[in-house]
Amino acid sequence: MFTGIITAIGTIREARESGDLHAVITCPYDPAHIAIGASIACSGVCLTVVERGGAAGDAWFAVDISGETVSRTVPGRWAVGTRLNLEPAMKLGDELGGHIVTGHVDGVGHVVSREEVGGSTRFWVSTPAELAPYVATKGSITVDGVSLTVNEIADQADGTCHFMLNIIPHTGEVTTIGALQAGDAVNLEIDVLARYLQRMQSLRG
Repeated sequence: MFTGIITAIGTIREARESGDLHAVITCPYDPAHIAIGASIACSGVCLTVVERGGAAGDAWFAVDISGETVSRTVPGRWAVGTRLNLEPAMKLGDELGGHIVTGHVDGVGHVVSREEVGGSTRFWVSTPAELAPYVATKGSITVDGVSLTVNEIADQADGTCHFMLNIIPHTGEVTTIGALQAGDAVNLEIDVLARYLQRMQSLRG
């Protein structure tokens, strides 16, 4: 489990096919605190550490990414040079600063627009039609691994949904969200509570 509170930005240093896709990701962590077999969310995708090395503040870890994961996440996301939002799995007793995040991507959304408002940035993001019922005003959603609050929604005639996010400067600076532009694709994970509520509602109806 994760919380959607990003602790570092990593960069893909190597990516090669070896059955699955094998990627090496650089990061500012201490390798002594990265356990083999540990889970790290990489832009919202829960991946397992299979190797690690480097020095404190200049570490790296390696992961194997299945074809299924590649097909369900942002196209081109696993290319060399891509920057990733990183979050190690939460430990019992950790503060739940965001919301409960599983690290399983539900779909790919796209940035519809970006606007600077005051000191913050306002984004409108589109969801696929199958995710639209799970997005609610003032609810939580995970965008590229970042726990965010939906400020407004606009249902579309084709069954998709646009939702608005207000990104404060701190969030923009410590995650990759601040670099997003209109047309960019993002990994989306809906709130797990919304998933269960929708399921219960469908059974009642």
